[in-house]
Amino acid sequence: MARGRAPQYDEQRALILSQAARLFAQQGFMATSMNQVAEACGLSKAALYHYFRDKYALVAHIAETHVRQLLEVVMQAQAECTEPPALLGLLIQRFVREYASAQDAHRVLTEDVRFLAEEDRLRILGVEREVVSRFAQAMRALRPELGGRELDKPLAMLLFGMINWLFTWFKPGRGLDYEQLAPMVSDLFLHGMLDMGLPQPAALAPARRRAPRSTDTTRTPT
Repeated sequence: MARGRAPQYDEQRALILSQAARLFAQQGFMATSMNQVAEACGLSKAALYHYFRDKYALVAHIAETHVRQLLEVVMQAQAECTEPPALLGLLIQRFVREYASAQDAHRVLTEDVRFLAEEDRLRILGVEREVVSRFAQAMRALRPELGGRELDKPLAMLLFGMINWLFTWFKPGRGLDYEQLAPMVSDLFLHGMLDMGLPQPAALAPARRRAPRSTDTTRTPT
């Protein structure tokens, strides 16, 4: 008969992932050892291996869990709200708030996923693309002409450029926290997108005309 997990197994596993994400975010994946993770968790190295076989397994689990949580945030917002302006605003605010509690995991996703094997990296990239696609869909619902001009995904990426790197510069507690910042980011992007003019299609460059050959018969032949 298989022995069941101890009641604290999931709690201990969550602690390990949290501490590993913190170390990876602070030091980088390559500079962090399993010994450091074990010490941060108050575990022996042997006990740590009971939960994760190596630090590769840790970084893969952190990155994939985080990006799947972001997809879950999107799907839940879409289930709750269908009105285009309200939905896009809700998505932006929830993402900013999600990043507030997952800064370490987000840094692992953005900086350390490159160390993963191709199969794992592509699987995680597929989830990221689904997140971007759903944001682009919300933008098309608000401004349908974006889809025909293939501007929806570039705008989605511009939005992620605004919020993906908040952890590098935003320090809450200095007169502004994430709860206050979230609606500001939402209003800034939403109103900017609604008022934004669309670029004109690039005109075809005129064909370059070749200079005519010289017909000067006075040149001395060579």
